Amino acid sequence: MIRTKFYRKVFELNGHPIIAKGLRSFAQSKVSKPFIGSFAKLYKLNMEEATRALREYGTLHDIFTRELTPDARPVASSADAFVSPCDGYLSVVDDLTPESTFMVKGQNYTVEELLGSSSKAEPYAGGQVLIFYLSPTDYHRVHVPIDANVEEVYTLGKDAAPVNELGLTHGLRPLTRNYRLVSRFDVAGAPLAHVMVGALNVNSIVRTNMKDVVHRGDPYGYFSFGSTVVICVPEGRFTFNGKTGPVKMGEEIGKWNS
Repeated sequence: MIRTKFYRKVFELNGHPIIAKGLRSFAQSKVSKPFIGSFAKLYKLNMEEATRALREYGTLHDIFTRELTPDARPVASSADAFVSPCDGYLSVVDDLTPESTFMVKGQNYTVEELLGSSSKAEPYAGGQVLIFYLSPTDYHRVHVPIDANVEEVYTLGKDAAPVNELGLTHGLRPLTRNYRLVSRFDVAGAPLAHVMVGALNVNSIVRTNMKDVVHRGDPYGYFSFGSTVVICVPEGRFTFNGKTGPVKMGEEIGKWNS
């Protein structure tokens, strides 16, 4: 029970930057190793799909950012398939207004806030926003949803509010205030915004793929702690297959309309 409460504080509730940085240091240190077994048990991690056995991980951070075997997440290969970039819970906001406003858990957001400027948000007016919520149980590496050229990568924000149910409902718009890594992709001449939103720890996002050309299913980065991926698509470019809720990385969630 004590460890259960501890993990909930570390990975779900606590958003104070100073405390968050301390917790991050703890999770990355060898001192956290005794907690690995109970963490895996509490969150029901499927270690059969991981590249290493549980005993081979040296810190909580290592187990949280674990890699999976190549066959654990098959990537859809049908023509123009658009796949989930991560494990998580998918919500879709259709038909953005001309001002690109969308609502999550009763709070209004704008694509302009998310991406940092009106000019960067303009291509997505009338389009869609795909939101993937990651929990501590999920695989925390993020991949590429479709073949693309990487046109621009930048960071925004500095806060560390939680992006779980509590944070999204009662926090001060964490999706557009938290630290985030924004990547602007070009997909067959159309823009795509791929946004990794950090939680609990400032700078808790690591980009691992520095290539200018990326392909569907390629690894792109990871979260040190649980968070959210937001993808913005222009009007008419994405046909959603209608499945919301739990998704796995590589699972087809729609088609890209070239």
